[in-house]
Amino acid sequence: MPAYSYAPQPFVRPPELDGGTTGAPVAIVGAGPIGLAMAIDLALYGIRSVVLDDNNVVSVGSRAICWAKRTLEIFDRLGVGERMLAKGVTWKVGRLFHGDEEVYSFDLLPEDGHKYPAFINLQQYYVEEYLLDRAREFPDLIDIRFLSKVVDHVAGAEGVMLTVETPEGRYDLAAEWLLACDGAKSATRERMGLDFTGQTFEEQFLIADIEMDDSPFGDHGTAERWFWFDPTFHPGKSALLHEQPDNIYRIDLQLDLGADAKFEATEERVRPRIRAIVGDRPFRLDWLSVYKFRCIKLGRFVHGRVVFVGDSAHVVSPFGARGGNGGIQDVDNLGWKLATVIRGDAPEALIESYHEERSHGSAENILNSSRSTNFMTPKTPIEALFRREALRMAHDQPFARRLINSGRLSLPCSLEGFALQTPGEGLVRPGQPMIDAPVGNGWLLPLLQGKFTLVGFGGIALPDVGVRRVGIGQTGTGYATHDDSAGYALQRYGAGVAYLVRPDGHAAAVFHGEVPEAALKEALARAMGRTCERERA
Repeated sequence: MPAYSYAPQPFVRPPELDGGTTGAPVAIVGAGPIGLAMAIDLALYGIRSVVLDDNNVVSVGSRAICWAKRTLEIFDRLGVGERMLAKGVTWKVGRLFHGDEEVYSFDLLPEDGHKYPAFINLQQYYVEEYLLDRAREFPDLIDIRFLSKVVDHVAGAEGVMLTVETPEGRYDLAAEWLLACDGAKSATRERMGLDFTGQTFEEQFLIADIEMDDSPFGDHGTAERWFWFDPTFHPGKSALLHEQPDNIYRIDLQLDLGADAKFEATEERVRPRIRAIVGDRPFRLDWLSVYKFRCIKLGRFVHGRVVFVGDSAHVVSPFGARGGNGGIQDVDNLGWKLATVIRGDAPEALIESYHEERSHGSAENILNSSRSTNFMTPKTPIEALFRREALRMAHDQPFARRLINSGRLSLPCSLEGFALQTPGEGLVRPGQPMIDAPVGNGWLLPLLQGKFTLVGFGGIALPDVGVRRVGIGQTGTGYATHDDSAGYALQRYGAGVAYLVRPDGHAAAVFHGEVPEAALKEALARAMGRTCERERA
């Protein structure tokens, strides 16, 4: 019996089958974590959507489990972050072994003063469950339709017409925008004849989720990430161990080149491999899967009124936890832009910046994932020699430890240099994501995300140009202020500094000493993809 109880979602007859219409401007294909997060994000901006999925249960198997700090901060804005944190397994320490000897360890969040940890591990089915519950809090803005398969679509300059197949018949659904959140095997992408570019590696890895009462981490009291090169229990290969909630442990094992994936994912083959790791301690197999490394992406994420989000646009190898995390950053980037365009507050060209910024983000993820893959599974004699010598020296040479690549873990993407940002210098530079800190009785980031915000630290006045204003370490200002009694905020941002912050929490501009109203208006117009002249008109 699986650890998670899957509850089928009901099919609800849509009004289109009876001659009615929905009128939602956005159709979202896919009710996985990306599609549901996208619908919630749009709802928070007051935009209605219809979510269509051909399935009627949440993700089968744990799938994406590692959720990074930046992603958790986005989930917090969407309303599910705290629930995820309460259920998830928190970790920040990773250990790397060569053979059975620990070579080194690392701490991903060595400083205090953050609401969310470096990472939590939480199975994708829980994430989808929490997002589904949250989406249902917006009955007037989110219409989720299960057992509704999009079998065709026709895109035009003003919108998209979708053909949807259901247990009770087919219907056409009109929308202004189609967001393809239908995963790595996207039917939307296939219908449009769009190909991924990049690299698919031949090496395969086995995922085994096991349930056991006794931790395979032994006497370590806190959850960690353990990675082995050439362990005695799996000689010549690599292995990874993670803890999940409900006494579930994820084990990734590299397979022989050319191994039969279907055969390797049988209990007959898997149980001896797990026994070699956990010994005689009892365990239960919960989920098995085999995957290949792929580092691929679309050339363009935006095709007129059809926009690709998450794995439908880019796919990376799992090591480094960049897949699901990258997809949620897509949502964060696109949601406010699409809402602004639909409301008529910005030109449609703003959506092009989603492609520019997130194509850059996915390329960064692919570069890091490809490097990890090449180190873990060297392709040439030179790569094999480099890995062998780096591992050998890492036992007693600290410099060599930085050369070992078991998956460079997900970090937030910087958007420095892209068109929406006004160039400037600061402890946080325009394009970089804002950093959390304790302020007042809460946290900084919730005060800054979700709408354009001008935040000032210390002695700097904030002019009123129609955006939210927040003062940190200020008094008597006429707008909301919060103290910085712990000192983290001014330490991380500086004093006498103000930042214009985008709704997705990235800095758009920085001001020192004073905030000239004209310069602020120009930076705001730039961040919204429109000119000051249009704003005045």
